[in-house]
Amino acid sequence: MSMSGIPVLILKEGSERTRGRDAQRSNIMAARVIAEAVRTTLGPRGMDKMLVDSLGDITITNDGATILDEIDVQHPAAKMMVEVAKAQDDEVGDGTTTAVIIAGELLKKAEDLLDQKIHPTMIVSGYKKAADKAEEILNSIAIDVKPTDAATLLKIAMTSMNSKITAGAREHLAQIAVDAILQVAEKKDGKYEADRDMVNILKKQGKSLLETELVRGMVIDKEIVHPAMPKRVKNAKIALVDAPLEVEKTEFDAEIRITDPSQMKMFLEEEQKILKGMVEKVKASGANVLFCQKGIDDLAQHFLAKAGITAVRRVKKSDMEKLAKATGARIVTNLDDLSPEVLGEAGLVEEVKIGEDKVVYVRECKNPKAVTIVVRGGTEHVVDEAERALNDALCVVRNTVEDQKIVPGGGATEVEVARQLRKFAESVGGREQLAIEAFADAVEVVPKTLAENSGHDPLNALVALRAQHEKGVTSFGLNIQTGKPDDMIKLGVLEPLRVKRHAIRSASEAASMILRIDDVIASKPHKEEKKEKGGPEVPPGMGGEF
Repeated sequence: MSMSGIPVLILKEGSERTRGRDAQRSNIMAARVIAEAVRTTLGPRGMDKMLVDSLGDITITNDGATILDEIDVQHPAAKMMVEVAKAQDDEVGDGTTTAVIIAGELLKKAEDLLDQKIHPTMIVSGYKKAADKAEEILNSIAIDVKPTDAATLLKIAMTSMNSKITAGAREHLAQIAVDAILQVAEKKDGKYEADRDMVNILKKQGKSLLETELVRGMVIDKEIVHPAMPKRVKNAKIALVDAPLEVEKTEFDAEIRITDPSQMKMFLEEEQKILKGMVEKVKASGANVLFCQKGIDDLAQHFLAKAGITAVRRVKKSDMEKLAKATGARIVTNLDDLSPEVLGEAGLVEEVKIGEDKVVYVRECKNPKAVTIVVRGGTEHVVDEAERALNDALCVVRNTVEDQKIVPGGGATEVEVARQLRKFAESVGGREQLAIEAFADAVEVVPKTLAENSGHDPLNALVALRAQHEKGVTSFGLNIQTGKPDDMIKLGVLEPLRVKRHAIRSASEAASMILRIDDVIASKPHKEEKKEKGGPEVPPGMGGEF
């Protein structure tokens, strides 16, 4: 910058600045590249991506959030698209690809409007009105469903799993997801609440996907500490202890001076007595199974084995909390607090060998509010993808149980939202009308992409769908087998309202944020970074690729 011939340096040397239309074009381009990257994964006939990280680890998936999480995105606008997927995944657990491709399409349509000299704030304002109206439309077309309607919940879980590698075993896995959520769901003040975290997923390679099982209780990825302890305990009385069964060492350095061998013997006997006393407290409470969050001394293990008590040590805090929920036990931090009242119950506690590992099953709990799914599969990649598919299914079932509202899938919802938005745009008028119409077109990217990925003509499919919706048939979406409109409710292609609502809302917010940026100032990267990359010295995020 220069005034009256004197140069004035404001930015640090090496900084790079892009502004105005160039900045907008670069940001929109980067965001659209991200949307294109995941676009082919949408729908039952979507393809998968193989991602190889810097260490050579391979991930094979078509889960939008996982793909965007694994690729190392440099461009700042592209990073915002990754955040859209993360937010969608954290909040509702499914619909990540939908959210990202809608955001990409909103930006593509906005670019056309910018070329027509419409101001970005005008477009943002139109998008906001359209997103609010879309939410109203979604609420009006949503179908009520009972939270205990297992048949409908199964259809919803299967719809979410349709596009995954695990589609072959989807009925089995979907049934497990429904049973798990219904087991942990609790009714509070007339409303149902289901905590997804109370469903533990344990991955174990080997066997087939169809041998994945739901354990109504917990599976702890640890083994029983002592070989002499019972490996199978029926009618288990379970103690959960968050205290070490060890003789505590002093906080400060202390030395014990022993001048006589008999003192040494007394010292060791005293230690033994303390440990024996601890085990007596466990025994006195009536417990025959002990889960300890801390360590258990070798000698204490010997006394526990003699008393016929099965023990597991160094159990994770999160597993202890789930054990408490599953068995009805209370976690005690002091052995003196152990009593029959704080013990939990399970029909069977046993150690099982899976492949190379040993795990402890806590089965047949009365009404467990925490359960475990043990995922099996031929290879590590299959097990990982099955876990991601199960996570999506669990989340959509939880959303339905909590909200009790669903919408038809297969692009039916998007076509209906677009149709009603176009009518709404006419009532708004002015330049905002163009933005609302652009929003309506952008939302239709979902049925369009579904048709593309299934090998059908996207335009023909869209025209046929619009014709059905003009007749007032809101549940018609794309049948990917035939490429023609079909009733999604009859086909059982259903999705939770929450997933659609959040996808449209987060896509609109991300697109609006990117549109408002007209100046990108990138600092010079650190020297170490340059060396690591070994490439040309470009400020991070100024390239349009990842």
